[in-house]
Amino acid sequence: MAVTIYHNPRCSKSRQTLELLEEKGIKPEIIEYLLSPPSADELKNILNILGISARELMRKKEAAYHENGLDDGNLSEDELVDAIIKNPILIERPIVVSKGKAAIGRPPENVLAVI
Repeated sequence: MAVTIYHNPRCSKSRQTLELLEEKGIKPEIIEYLLSPPSADELKNILNILGISARELMRKKEAAYHENGLDDGNLSEDELVDAIIKNPILIERPIVVSKGKAAIGRPPENVLAVI
């Protein structure tokens, strides 16, 4: 079974989620999204699978959110996706994708529904 985790090794929830997957015998493809951000198409696909908007995926307490004026309700979905790609720190993490499903690992147990 192909499982992918969009991972930030500095994030405790991301580390806990990766550990949970490994405890279940799953060796996921690990994408350190801060080093290799998803493309716009990949991000839109992930958002579609999650069933959420780009704004809902954003970490609103990050400095990049405020510095880039992303609290502006007039920004389009494409503008928000572009902002996320330019500032991948804004991605709520971790995200696990498997079998056409996806979940955000907050809490880590959320990902069990997609594996």
